[in-house]
Amino acid sequence: MKSLADLHALRDKLKADIKLRKETGTKIIVGMGTCGIAAGAREVMKAILDELNKRRLLEVQVQQTGCIGMCEKEVLVDVVRPGEARITYGKVKPEDVPKIIAEHVVNGRIVEELVVGKIDE
Repeated sequence: MKSLADLHALRDKLKADIKLRKETGTKIIVGMGTCGIAAGAREVMKAILDELNKRRLLEVQVQQTGCIGMCEKEVLVDVVRPGEARITYGKVKPEDVPKIIAEHVVNGRIVEELVVGKIDE
């Protein structure tokens, strides 16, 4: 960074990147309520971030939310791809994450054996 103009250019680029991610990117939402954390949501969240980093999937948003209401099915992970139904995966373990990312996030194929809910948008 050598000038104020460089700083403004960087800011504008990052704003555009963030806007693109919000409007067009896939979202992964992890249930991080008390029951989710007790069931291992932190480890699942770390596995998701690590897998996305490894695959350089920078356009995927990762969010956390509170209690989703299906405590017996924790850890809950939602995958929302643009223009597709919102899929909720249940009883997710860190070792399930690479399959969810590869199959659903990258290739658009739902991992049926882990699905506990589907919301058409």
